[in-house]
Amino acid sequence: MKSSYELAMERLNKSAPAAKLTAEQKKQLADLDATYAAKIAEREIFLNENRAAASARGDFEAVAQLEKQLVSERKTFKAELEEKKEKVRQGN
Repeated sequence: MKSSYELAMERLNKSAPAAKLTAEQKKQLADLDATYAAKIAEREIFLNENRAAASARGDFEAVAQLEKQLVSERKTFKAELEEKKEKVRQGN
């Protein structure tokens, strides 16, 4: 007997089958993941250094602003990544 999860997955695959990716597409997706992970890490390091300096100065308003900036940049990078990955999946 199948679980409700298995039944739901079967229905999902019938309505929207998963796309088969070529080896080249998989490589491109992995490269994009690596590139954007590096970009995010670079910005985190830079902003964390600035945040630590602002914290040492006692400028807590600047600390809060840098934290907001970090969250915003992370969202931006992730959105760009998903957009580019979708183009690869579509074959463009």
